[in-house]
Amino acid sequence: MSKKVVTLGEIMLRLSTPDFKRFVQADTFDITYGGGEANVSAALCNYGLNGTFVSKVPNNPIGQAAINHLRRYGVDTQFVARGGDRLGIYFLETGASMRASQVVYDRAGASIADVDASEFNWDAIFEGADWFHTTGITPALSDKAAELTLAALKAAKAKGITTSIDLNYRKKLWSKEKARKVMTELCQYVDVCIGNEEDADTTLGFTSEGTDVTKGELNLDGYKSVFKQMKEKFGFKHIASTLRESHSASDNGWSALVYDGNEFYHTKQYEVRIVDRVGSGDSFASGFIFGLVTGMSQGDAAEFGVAASALKHTIPGDLNHATLNEVKDLVKGDGSGRVQR
Repeated sequence: MSKKVVTLGEIMLRLSTPDFKRFVQADTFDITYGGGEANVSAALCNYGLNGTFVSKVPNNPIGQAAINHLRRYGVDTQFVARGGDRLGIYFLETGASMRASQVVYDRAGASIADVDASEFNWDAIFEGADWFHTTGITPALSDKAAELTLAALKAAKAKGITTSIDLNYRKKLWSKEKARKVMTELCQYVDVCIGNEEDADTTLGFTSEGTDVTKGELNLDGYKSVFKQMKEKFGFKHIASTLRESHSASDNGWSALVYDGNEFYHTKQYEVRIVDRVGSGDSFASGFIFGLVTGMSQGDAAEFGVAASALKHTIPGDLNHATLNEVKDLVKGDGSGRVQR
């Protein structure tokens, strides 16, 4: 029987400008759906696991369209609650070269923000589950969503299920001070913590010396110091961070660093030409989770995750449609991009 991974979060309608157009140029938008935890569920299903997504969407055709989008990729949506007023929306303008991408949120009052933990049967949701994953985006949506996230983590831990969180700080959703207060409590119930250098600083107060994300500079020794502090404070079983060297909006260096309290492991680095970077962190998280939940070593899980997310950069939309064999081939070194006949 395949492993079951439960994720909790928001799914949104994504409206993106076509052909690298700016918002002010666009007369049409490309439509898809996505959200951190939904992206993870879909990717895990793509690798052959049972991805179960928990959320709340409005009981209208737009909410149903979002659910249908996940179902087409095999995601189990039976525990998605229905109700509330609307599905959140985000607008994406994809950057190029020295012009950065832009995101505009229209998600205030979304159904998931007006939610109660009593709407979910955690015994049924976690039946047969091996892993539970969420992100720092969900508790940022509202106090109710934060309470829901805490209830889910506590329920998972009480059942002995491995838990993970991607810190994912979003400054447009909450303040640094609120984030640190809430995330510090949530992380008491987390086994595997994922987040980049900005997230570790803004959500938990750990700073990586010598790293400036605006310059694309990395200092692995600074990360190691932060990881040790995180391990000491929260006792995480694994800590992982993607490492992005931003040469431009079109070209990035991409790798990851992981730590289990004994060994630091830095993956190989990929030089990626970006088609769509939204969801790249989620694709690393799903790949890393896939590796660990299926019994890979920390290093092999990290290599799988960073290869999966390198491929995601080449795929439009939020979801990672790279296949299991494609990821494995890239891990082995086949990154030529030659036509497969």
